[in-house]
Amino acid sequence: MAEDIEDGPAMDARRFAALAEAYGGDLRRWPQAERDAAAAFASSETGQAISRRADTLDAVLDSYRVPHPGKALHDTILRTADRYIVRRRHQRFWWLGLGLAGIGLAGAIAGLALVTVVTPEVQPDHYVLDANATAFGDAGPDTIEEDL
Repeated sequence: MAEDIEDGPAMDARRFAALAEAYGGDLRRWPQAERDAAAAFASSETGQAISRRADTLDAVLDSYRVPHPGKALHDTILRTADRYIVRRRHQRFWWLGLGLAGIGLAGAIAGLALVTVVTPEVQPDHYVLDANATAFGDAGPDTIEEDL
């Protein structure tokens, strides 16, 4: 049974069954290169049995219909989409605020680094710790006492 048909590949029951499962019982859906060999094999008793089984499956699959969604499902989808859009807008707003806060913090750190690098370090002999002392040094010239 596995004879070549006009330069086409040989068709056996296993190959015919695999193609029938993949493409169905209608030979017009099959690849063009397989059609001639399949048509010759379909006339055999085994080919007819495989074709009937594939046709039955095709009929079951073709009869299946998806019902249209109801109004309640449609409304639920729209409400969910609205909530999602609002949530995304709020997230964008918060990310924008967080980004602006990060930029401000980066600016403050850059300014502190610039002041630290540019300001010369004047080391007096000793510090007087009083109300005018700050983290950057003494607040006024009258607070520095020099030892002579």
